[in-house]
Amino acid sequence: MIAVQYHKGVSRFLASRYLGRYWESICTSPLGTTRLVDVPEPRLPAAEWVRMRPAVSGICGSDLATITARGSTYFSPFTSCPFVLGHEVVGEIVEVGPAVKELVAGDRVVLEPPLHCRVRGLADLCVECQAGHPAQCRNVTRGCVSAGVQTGFCRDTGGGWSSSFVAHELQLHRVPPGLDDKEAVLIEPFSCCLQAAACAAPTSDQTLLVVGCGTIGIFTIAAIKELQPRARVIAVAKYPHQKDWALRLGADQVLEAGPALFEELAELVGAKLFHPEMSKPIFSGGVGICFDCVGSGDSIDDCLRFASCRGKVVLVGMPGIPKGVDWTSIWYKELQVVGSYTSTSQTFRRSVEIVNRLAPRLQGVAGARFSLEQFADAIRCARHSGKAGVLKTIFEP
Repeated sequence: MIAVQYHKGVSRFLASRYLGRYWESICTSPLGTTRLVDVPEPRLPAAEWVRMRPAVSGICGSDLATITARGSTYFSPFTSCPFVLGHEVVGEIVEVGPAVKELVAGDRVVLEPPLHCRVRGLADLCVECQAGHPAQCRNVTRGCVSAGVQTGFCRDTGGGWSSSFVAHELQLHRVPPGLDDKEAVLIEPFSCCLQAAACAAPTSDQTLLVVGCGTIGIFTIAAIKELQPRARVIAVAKYPHQKDWALRLGADQVLEAGPALFEELAELVGAKLFHPEMSKPIFSGGVGICFDCVGSGDSIDDCLRFASCRGKVVLVGMPGIPKGVDWTSIWYKELQVVGSYTSTSQTFRRSVEIVNRLAPRLQGVAGARFSLEQFADAIRCARHSGKAGVLKTIFEP
């Protein structure tokens, strides 16, 4: 089968990370980390597993960080190489193991990617899995498959950027009959944003700020409005199409990222602006809950400055190794800085229902489509989606 596979190696990693700054296409060249290959289909690891044929698979920011070697190496002990990428997947079951109870061949399903204790066939569940937080499972290097926090980062499961991969029946959820594949593939990223919104626990009378209006940003807006329709949501967008999508999915006001942002936001929320020597402005007052949906040093630092005393900053975008973050705001304003990574199974199931209901408003989010053979073009498009006027780039194998 054909698949887009990640190969780990010091020379490939360094070439992608450093030479990639000047020669972008090196990441998907024979000298880089990622290539289109012809490999055998992965076997079913245990009797509760099924084989899937992907119909649509999305490109996530974590995939781009992996391919370009620009992210943190934090997860490297929890992956096994070479692995086939792709964890945002909707597709059809083509084979079921003998112990599968709820699914049959022909079912159209969406993938919940974490590879936790139950998926790995471990009888003694770790503390996190017992508490209902399988995404932080302690046993991601044990069990019936090799190391991997998620499908798409494990050599034994394969991934969605292929014509075949395997998944445990607990990872799969039936897609509602009327939901198109191009919207169904949005369930996984939406679930991450719903988890982040729930983590923030907004109230109906609060003002919330969402910084960044790519896919994660606009889904965070929609998720907040699902939880608290009367909450006021201010968004910060870099490109005109992002502003349009933010308003479409519920933002009350959208500000443009740029030199005037601090002044405009301060006026909008009634904060007072001060100008230290040799640094960006700071707020007296501000916003009670800020969601960083970019993950850069600048965006995190801005959120810390925008947040009001004893406010909360939720990191939704994958932060990697951000530089230039001034921690003084955390200390002085006694802020809570909270990470939000993927979702619980309960949140994922709820996201299936919400995306199905919101589907008419989500048409066009998956705006750039490529075949697997065009994977280098797809990666290039995803890396420059803002300038291209695109939100989500997908593969249709």
